[in-house]
Amino acid sequence: MKETSPLNLYKQLPQTNCKKCGEETCMAFAAGLIARTRKVEECTPLIEEKKYAKKLATLRSTVAPELKMVYVGVGDKQVKVGGEDVMYRHQMTFFNKPPFAFDVADNMEEAKLIERVKKITTWRKFYIGKWQGVEMIAVRSVTDDPAKFAACVKTVMANGNGFPLILCSFNPAVLKAGLEVASKEKPLIYAATKDNWKEVAQLAYDYKVPVTLSVPFDLDGLKSMAVTFAEMGLTDLVLDPGTAPNGKMLQQTLTNFINLRRAAVEEAQRDIAYPVMVLPINAWLTTDDPVRAAYWESVLTAAFVIRGGAIMIKHSTEPYSMMPDMHLRFNIYTDPRTPVQVKPGIYKVGNPGPESPVFLTTNFALTYYTVESDVASNGIDAYIIAINTDGIGVQASVAGGQLSPVKIQDSFNEAGFDWAGQKYPAMVLPGMAAKFSGELEDLFAGKAKIMVGPEDSGRIIGWMKDFWPPK
Repeated sequence: MKETSPLNLYKQLPQTNCKKCGEETCMAFAAGLIARTRKVEECTPLIEEKKYAKKLATLRSTVAPELKMVYVGVGDKQVKVGGEDVMYRHQMTFFNKPPFAFDVADNMEEAKLIERVKKITTWRKFYIGKWQGVEMIAVRSVTDDPAKFAACVKTVMANGNGFPLILCSFNPAVLKAGLEVASKEKPLIYAATKDNWKEVAQLAYDYKVPVTLSVPFDLDGLKSMAVTFAEMGLTDLVLDPGTAPNGKMLQQTLTNFINLRRAAVEEAQRDIAYPVMVLPINAWLTTDDPVRAAYWESVLTAAFVIRGGAIMIKHSTEPYSMMPDMHLRFNIYTDPRTPVQVKPGIYKVGNPGPESPVFLTTNFALTYYTVESDVASNGIDAYIIAINTDGIGVQASVAGGQLSPVKIQDSFNEAGFDWAGQKYPAMVLPGMAAKFSGELEDLFAGKAKIMVGPEDSGRIIGWMKDFWPPK
C-alpha cells in the first residue's frame, strides 16, 4: 500500500462516523488502515451495503500490500511472510519480521531429532520488553527416502508445539510423503525448480499449501516460473533467487534481492511481487569449522534482514550466532515512528516492602529496562513507576513537556499507590528531572518526601549507600 494519506482512504469509506468499527470517526479508521491496526472487513457498512461495493473494491485494492503476504502454518503460531510496502524502513515501517526457520534432517536419530526440535521451540531471549524466539522448523530430506521423510515430519509435528513447517526436498515424491502427514498444518514446501516444477505445482494445488520457487541467479527464469504458477491459480508463492555464502556471487545475491524488492514496491511489477527466501544455512557449505560457519551464517542473516529477506532457513542454535540476529531483527522491524514502550504503572523489583524506595522513570522501554536491570542486579528491592511519556526518555520528555510534576502526581493517583503504608514514603526522581523537585514537594506535601537520584541509573547502588533510608 503506497497510500500514506488517511484523507485519501477516507474518501472510500461511508463517511457516516457510525462507530461500528470501534473508532470514533471514519477518519480515525482510515488512519488505522494505514497503520494496519484496522482491517477493511471491520467496516461493516462497507461490507454489508451494496451501495458501497465500488468503494469496497477500490479500498481493498488500495490497502493491499505491495509485496504479497503469504501465510504459513495455522493457529496462533501462524507466520506472515512478506506483506511489505516500502524499500527502506525509514520511509514508513516494516510490518512482518522475517521468520527464522531452524533445520532438522530426516537422517537424525529419533532421540537427537526430538532434542533438537525441543531446543528450537523453547529457545527464548528477553530483549527490551519482548521475548525473542524462533518461529519455524525446516525439515530437510537428506536420505531422499519418502518413508523416512514422512516419519521425520511426523516426529517433528508430535514434538514441535505447533510450529509452522518448511518441507525441504527437490524430489516431488518426498514432498508428497511429507504433505500426506502435514498438509493440514499448511506447511511451506521447498522447492519447485526448472526440473520438477510441474509435479511440485500439482502438489501445491492438490494440498493447497504455499510453495517456494527456486531458480538460483536467474531472475528472468524466476519471473517466468512465478507467472506460470500464477496462471495456474497458485499465488501463495515465495521466491528463492539463490543465496551465495561468499565471494563475488554474494554481491550478486544482494543485488538480486534489492532488484526484486524494487520491482515489487517501486515499479509495481505484480507478477514478481512475492516474498523472498534467504538460505544463511549455506554458510555451512563453505567450511568444516562450526564456529566459523555459525559466524558467517549470522553475518548473512544480518545482511539480508536489512536487505529484504522475508523468510530464512538457518542451522546454528548457538547463542553467539542467534542472539545478534534476533536483536537486529527486532530493531529493524520496530516501527521507527513509535518508540518502544512499556505499559505505564508501578512495577515491583525483587520483593519490595514498606522500607523500599520508589524510583521514577518514563515508559520508554530502553530507559525502563535499564533502570530495572540496574536495580535488580544490585539486589535492591524497590518499586519503579513508569510515567506515560509516549515512549520518550527522561531528558527529552523533561525538555518537551511530556514529563511534568502534575503528570507525575496524576500517575501516582491512577496507580493508587499507598504512601501511608510506607515506612519511608519517598519518591526518587532521576537526576535529569531534578528541576521538578520543588513543585513536587508542594504537590506531595504530607504524603511523600521528594529525593533526587543520580542521572545514571548505574550509580543507584552508590546513591543508596549514601542516601537511603532517608533521614
